[in-house]
Amino acid sequence: MRDRYQQALQSAICSSMAAPGLLKPGSRLDVYANAYRARLIAALHDNHEVLYRAMGEEAFEALALAYLEAHPSPHRSIRWFGDGLAGFMAGAGAEQLDHPALIDIARMDWALRGAFDAADSEPLTAADLASLAPEDWPGLQLRLQAGTALLAMDWVIEPAWALLRAAESDTDLPELAAPVAGSHGLLVWRQGLETRWRALPPLEATLLEALQAGASFAALCEAAAQSEGEAAAAAAVVACLQQWLADELLDSRISVAEA
Repeated sequence: MRDRYQQALQSAICSSMAAPGLLKPGSRLDVYANAYRARLIAALHDNHEVLYRAMGEEAFEALALAYLEAHPSPHRSIRWFGDGLAGFMAGAGAEQLDHPALIDIARMDWALRGAFDAADSEPLTAADLASLAPEDWPGLQLRLQAGTALLAMDWVIEPAWALLRAAESDTDLPELAAPVAGSHGLLVWRQGLETRWRALPPLEATLLEALQAGASFAALCEAAAQSEGEAAAAAAVVACLQQWLADELLDSRISVAEA
C-alpha cells in the first residue's frame, strides 16, 4: 500500500496530471510539482547556458516546459537532464524556436558540459609513439580522450556562441548578426582542466571520424590518400597527428591490431 502511494505521489509531482484523492484538501500538492519543474528548468539552464542567452528567459522557459512534458527526467542525477534537448528541438520542439541554428547551439552546449565532466586519463605523448616499433604503426589504433565529441554542424554558430558565453550576465548581451548556414565539423574536448572547441577542416574531420570508429593508422592513411592523393597523404596524417598530440586529444591507452 505504501509503495503504491509513494509511486502515485511521485507520478503526480513529476507530471502535470491531476491526482484527485491522493492527498487531503489543502495539502498543496501543486507546490511540490511546481518546485520540481522549476528545479529541472534551472538544471536545463545550467546545462545550456548559451542557449538560454540566445533564446531569452521567456522563450527558453517555454521550450523547457515543452521538453519536460515530452521527456520526463529518467535520471537519478539532475546533471543529466537535457541529454535529449537538441533532438527534441530538431523534432517535436521545432515550433518553439525562432531559428533552427539554436539546435546547433544546444548541441555545442551539451557537448562542452560532457567534456568538462568526463573521466580523467593520461594523454598520449610523442614519446609514447616513439617507443613503437616500425612494424606496429600500420595496426596502431588511437583512441580519443573520454568526453571528446565530433559534431556535424549545419550553421556557423561558433562566433555567436563565444560572444554570448563571454557576456558578463544573462541580461548584458551583445548584438549578434543573423546565423550563416554552413555544414562543417566541430571538435569538442577537454585539455587538462579547460574545455576546448574548434571547427574542423574536412580532412581532419574525416580522419577523426574514422579514428573514433576504430580505424587503424594504415586505414587513416588510406582515407587521406583518397582525399589528398598518395603523395600528400602521409604529410597530411602526420600534421593531424601532431595537432592531436599538441591538443592532448588522444588517450595514452593505445593498441596495435594484429596483421
